Amino acid sequence: MPEVNRVRGRIGFDYSGIISHGQIASNSSNVGLVLRTDITRIGGSYWNISGYWRGRFMSNSAANQPTLQDLLNRTYTIGLTYDNPKSAWVAGVGRLYLPWATSLDTIDGGYVARRVSDIATVGLFAGSTPDPTSWSYAPDQQMSGMFVNFQGGSFDDFRYSSTSGAGIQLLKWKINRPFLFFENGLYYKRFFSLYSAVQADKPASNPVVTSPGAGISRSFTTLRIQPFARLEFDVNHTYFRDVPNFDPQLIGTGLLDKYLFQGFSAGPRIEVVKDIWVYATLGKSSRSGETKSSLNQLYGITLGDLPFRFHADVRYSRFNSSFGDGDYKAVSISRYFRDNFRCEVLAGEQSYSSKLASSNKSKFLNANIEAPLGPHYFLQGGWTVNLGRSLNYDQWFATFGYRFDSWHRGQNDSTPEIVPCLCGRPRLGIGNHLDARYSHLSFVKRTG
Repeated sequence: MPEVNRVRGRIGFDYSGIISHGQIASNSSNVGLVLRTDITRIGGSYWNISGYWRGRFMSNSAANQPTLQDLLNRTYTIGLTYDNPKSAWVAGVGRLYLPWATSLDTIDGGYVARRVSDIATVGLFAGSTPDPTSWSYAPDQQMSGMFVNFQGGSFDDFRYSSTSGAGIQLLKWKINRPFLFFENGLYYKRFFSLYSAVQADKPASNPVVTSPGAGISRSFTTLRIQPFARLEFDVNHTYFRDVPNFDPQLIGTGLLDKYLFQGFSAGPRIEVVKDIWVYATLGKSSRSGETKSSLNQLYGITLGDLPFRFHADVRYSRFNSSFGDGDYKAVSISRYFRDNFRCEVLAGEQSYSSKLASSNKSKFLNANIEAPLGPHYFLQGGWTVNLGRSLNYDQWFATFGYRFDSWHRGQNDSTPEIVPCLCGRPRLGIGNHLDARYSHLSFVKRTG
């Protein structure tokens, strides 16, 4: 079978530099490694490796300053997983989500589970929580627990999934909060989905804040209706008891939009003409201690087929939530040439204020370009500019790497290959592989 022992991906070495323009000017340089891989049915087994990772392993720096590019790199996942349809056991290790409860934080660790029937699976998980977009992000935090999942149905008709579990969260290896979690979903083809994720816990007190006691700490509920392909409509409800601990530098990237609306919100996504989508979300944010609620707003437009095959997304958000308030404006532009040469630019401005953190007002520009060097090598470069009060720096990087795919072994280079293509939708990362968060795919024929 084609997927048995198929090894494809890319590996590259990069050199980057940071020029800080803060109160204390400093320069630094770093040597790092970038890896993206998709290895299926390793050695004829049912073990697979897939994902993306980029990091530093040598640094010459006066101050190891966090940057927007570094934070984006840490939102990726890469893991070794085992899933044999003839076996009751399922396992995974690496930086990954728990497949049956994706509302939990990404973990650097692993899970092991056993199918006890056709519809039921029980398992354990443990690891640290490295993702800066996590609701309860902390650098020295660990998490472990157990779960049971029931699922059934078909993607061609009605299906359901229900996960319940219990766990414990540690901070610097001291008990921070025990918690219960519940994640449920009902789906009917593409037309209807109802999803709910609830977590209840009892956080420990600290010298600044006393413990609020046991109770529901967060809840996300989403109803999505898509009567036909060009129209989607969402209704959401979000509840926080605690203040989220995500990294606010990422607000302008859109990765934290799920936290910006507290209370009820709703909005459509409409394809007004071919490849041009408009979307909006409006909601009232109600916080304890306030005499009236505030209106949160998000507006955007996606242009999927601009002249010269450019794609763009423009959005604006105004938010007022339990952790703070502010607004951001962002625009992204990308261009793909023959699926192996690409360029993309993300630019924006954000203003964020909170009683719990210093004010964060900044303008940023993040640009990337990638070009092939022959059939197997590639060159990538990027530049980030951040002009803000707390962080004011320039960052650049250059990557030289090697692309590989064992499927071509022993075949003529002109053999056509069927590869997935995003067809105008923006993507993160590098290479021809797809981000798992996107599900609208088609296929194109490529030669060579």
